[in-house]
Amino acid sequence: MSFFGGNRGNTGAQSVVQTTHGGVPVDAISRLRRMRGEGGKPLFTSDLSVSEFVLLKELGMEPLGLVLGSSIYHVGIQYANYYANSELGVLTQAMYQARELAMARMEEEAATLGADGIVGVRLEVGGYAWAANALEFTAIGTAVGAPQGNDYRTPHGKPFTSDLSVQDFYKLHEAGYIPAELVLGTCVYHIAHQGFMQSMRTLGNNIELPNYTEAIYDARELAMSRMQAEAESHAAEGVVGMQIVEKNHIWQPHIIEFLAIGTSIIKRAQSKGVRPQFQIGLND
Repeated sequence: MSFFGGNRGNTGAQSVVQTTHGGVPVDAISRLRRMRGEGGKPLFTSDLSVSEFVLLKELGMEPLGLVLGSSIYHVGIQYANYYANSELGVLTQAMYQARELAMARMEEEAATLGADGIVGVRLEVGGYAWAANALEFTAIGTAVGAPQGNDYRTPHGKPFTSDLSVQDFYKLHEAGYIPAELVLGTCVYHIAHQGFMQSMRTLGNNIELPNYTEAIYDARELAMSRMQAEAESHAAEGVVGMQIVEKNHIWQPHIIEFLAIGTSIIKRAQSKGVRPQFQIGLND
């Protein structure tokens, strides 16, 4: 797979970026292999704080490298009835597919490092002025390696993914649980506009707006049920650190994406109990 760039009017050589089958640039794979120690001394990169780095080492785990996946995705067009609440399935599918591409590329980078998991995963969505109808989806986190003899990978042999901080990961580990996968559910929803008579009836009154209430309820439920289905598909015991995020992105105000996201966990061992730690504040 290759991406071709350059000015159409330029008759010279075009730039070519070679990528893996999954879409990760070959140059990135070469860099990650050097980080593993091929041809020299191993070197890690991370977005961990010093405290997180020390806490990770206390678990016997090693940071291996900052890994990321990216996809700039053209989001299609779908029209909706101006006065009807409805999910916009085409847009929902686009948001799913773009995030999956970014996540898969991040996981491929982690696998290149020989990682057992990825902690502190962030899923970000942004845009560029030169691509008005496109969004960049980015997945980024720190790949980690587990102690010898400990298998933290998923049943499919992939590194676990988690948006938990290292502090929360440590507490989870001490309680006998491990992260399985970052699970999400999304729903892009058109919230119906009020008709003229409905607007007049509510003018100056304290009154519930049923069409808005029902739309928000329905959209959130769709997102949450899809996230729950992902967790159920790999026999998770639960989902922790869950968030529900609502954004308009590049659409008009009545079209909103509802994203439910969290880390699914599975029971691994008996709880060790989190050891109390003595701390002294140095502030006046």
